[in-house]
Amino acid sequence: MLNKAILMGRLTRDPELRHTQSNMAVCSFRLAIDRDRKGPNGERQTDFIDCVAWGRQAEFVAQWFAKGVMAIVVGRIQSRQWQDQNGNNRTAIEVNCDEVSFGETKKSREANGGYAGGGYGYDNGSQMRPEPAASQVAPAFDLPAGDSDFQELADDDGDVPF
Repeated sequence: MLNKAILMGRLTRDPELRHTQSNMAVCSFRLAIDRDRKGPNGERQTDFIDCVAWGRQAEFVAQWFAKGVMAIVVGRIQSRQWQDQNGNNRTAIEVNCDEVSFGETKKSREANGGYAGGGYGYDNGSQMRPEPAASQVAPAFDLPAGDSDFQELADDDGDVPF
């Protein structure tokens, strides 16, 4: 069966890093995600989605993300059930994160008066990448200054390349 969620939203609070009894890092955070369509009152409705990252990815999220930062999460939707202190059965639906990435560049985040991290994401299957020096960072999403690497093609060329 297919169970894959891809979300983009802003953290509603700073991530919360904890450790299990076996010392595995677990990071919980919530994303606020605006819906594409406006509601009956003319305003966009917002969904609040709980997310959980594990291991080194949890440490990455706790270190580099903060309230208000735009995040892209790829993961799977899971439910878990437990009994609270009063004996009531409880259920939580959350996204178990496979990948967490920054959803905006540092430049665009700073233009809005906040922090956006280093422009890197973390995938459970990869190693964490150190943040490069400012002189090494190419502005993500910026278009090239000129089109000198491209050449104009004539419309009347009857030669088919295949």
